[in-house]
Amino acid sequence: MSEIKTLVFVCIFAFLLALFVAPFVISFLKKEKAKQTIYSYVEAHKSKQGTPTMGGIIFAFSILVVSLVFFSGSFTLGLFTLIVCFAYGLTGFLDDFIKVKFKQNLGLRAYQKFLFQLFVAVGVGIFVFKSPLVGSELVLPFSNKTINIGFWIVPLVAFVFVAITNSVNLTDGLDGLAGTVSLVVVLAFFAIIFAFRQTEMQNGESVKLFVEHFNLLVVASASVGAILCFLLFNAFPAKIFMGDTGSLFLGALIGCLGVFSKQTLLIPIVGVMFVLSTVSVILQVLHFKRTKKRIFLMAPLHHHFEKKGVHEVKIVCGYVIVTTIVSLFVVLFVV
Repeated sequence: MSEIKTLVFVCIFAFLLALFVAPFVISFLKKEKAKQTIYSYVEAHKSKQGTPTMGGIIFAFSILVVSLVFFSGSFTLGLFTLIVCFAYGLTGFLDDFIKVKFKQNLGLRAYQKFLFQLFVAVGVGIFVFKSPLVGSELVLPFSNKTINIGFWIVPLVAFVFVAITNSVNLTDGLDGLAGTVSLVVVLAFFAIIFAFRQTEMQNGESVKLFVEHFNLLVVASASVGAILCFLLFNAFPAKIFMGDTGSLFLGALIGCLGVFSKQTLLIPIVGVMFVLSTVSVILQVLHFKRTKKRIFLMAPLHHHFEKKGVHEVKIVCGYVIVTTIVSLFVVLFVV
């Protein structure tokens, strides 16, 4: 019970810290004219022109600070999670900064961003393979069985991190969309990790691993509080956008929670709406190159719905509802 109280307090503290930080960040970004440049062909978003971006700083800062304050015992996995999230967040920040500095929608070149992401992703894969806390075992979805894939865990983890960070980034196109979907996904992994800790305790797993997973829960709890607060400012109509600073940070966070708990294979299931965003873009590009025709009115998928006349609030609600239903199903049958 004391652990639950601690995690609840972590969540509340992160929320309050983000609430304290947010006005200063928004004011500073406005003063520095760190405004989002809207694509000219996204007509429905013309009114959003000039909204401050890089708002991911709000929840990233809060998560980092609160997690470090509440870590206890052995926290290698928790600390490495923060390092990975910071690395991806920094990549996003550089991308946002270039866009703001030169007042354009082109930041880092695609290959530059990809190389940064891949470099960190491979590093995570090597860490996972060599770490006795994670290793090369994967828990098979909806079963208690595991499979050891040896060194193949390195390219798998690298692929997962590049995929999930870019998927969250692609989904970040409507007010509150990436934030709310990420919140549900983080809550799902929180429930899964919490349940497996109980299993570890019953099976007599090492105390160190038990403590390590608690510190992963600390990061997840801080994330829930900080993201909730950010959504107060990011929900429609948004006063600030998270930018690549925030979307890459959140993608890395989801990747770490899934991979470090050996639930890597659940990431595309719980994050089904992120997957759909990426798949819609891939299909659109491939089909257009082959036929010069489009499958969707616009990609990613949420923009297609916008073009169909669906209000962005309804689109966000739909994404959250689907993610919540899938997450509840996964948690129900996994734990």
